[in-house]
Amino acid sequence: MTDVRTFTTRDGTKLNIDTTGDGSAVVFQHGLCGDCGQTREAFPFGSGFRRVTVEARGHGSSQAGDLSRLSIATFADDIADFIEQEFGAPVVIGGISMGAAISLRLAVKRADLVKALIIARPAWITAGAPENMGPNAEVGRLLNRLDPEAAKAAFAAGETGQRLAGEAPDNLASLMGFFARRPIDVTAALLTAISNDGPGVTERQVRALRIPTLVIGHQKDLIHPFSHAHAIAGLIPAAHLVEITPKAEDRARYVSGFHEAIGNFLKEL
Repeated sequence: MTDVRTFTTRDGTKLNIDTTGDGSAVVFQHGLCGDCGQTREAFPFGSGFRRVTVEARGHGSSQAGDLSRLSIATFADDIADFIEQEFGAPVVIGGISMGAAISLRLAVKRADLVKALIIARPAWITAGAPENMGPNAEVGRLLNRLDPEAAKAAFAAGETGQRLAGEAPDNLASLMGFFARRPIDVTAALLTAISNDGPGVTERQVRALRIPTLVIGHQKDLIHPFSHAHAIAGLIPAAHLVEITPKAEDRARYVSGFHEAIGNFLKEL
């Protein structure tokens, strides 16, 4: 059963909270320009844990609020406030792509709120504006200066679009979907701001983490390189790296791999 409700941030922005399952909470966050549908698919229903997704500002059914405040740090602060108000105790936290960066930041900056960590398909290690996020930033820039259809055509015909068509068609399909995402001004702001952002932590801080950690990654993904997953797993002493089937190769096996990896990790806590 799915439960949907609203959480109001300190500055009055209303965020959508999407929950499925029963048991102890796992706060599990979506990726850039994604929503709770992404986390519903990836999280194993019936695992004995309750998935809680706080849709970030400008995502899903959440309000965007002040566009100048869109950042990984702001998103992490919102979740920290939610955990403090809702649970008042440490929880398992994790996420996919941007959600992984948010979760890593929380584990470092708010260790009092995090008892275990799930890093799935990371697009960042520690540095901001990584090269692999360049295509997202490019889409954002195009949407800022062209109407959506012209921006889409320009991206598809450009060097980045052509390269992704041959090397990472699944990444390209996701990026092409952003040109139809509404509101356009929010989508453009998210893509430019977050692609040029980072978790705001150092390798030294990540190495100091001493909590159970699952890292999930796969090949054939230029936006979320497997090398990033491997690097993060190498930094965190208690991390366990699981490689799953690429989504571009077999979506059903990709999803089942996600479920198995998370389910096995949660059983061990």
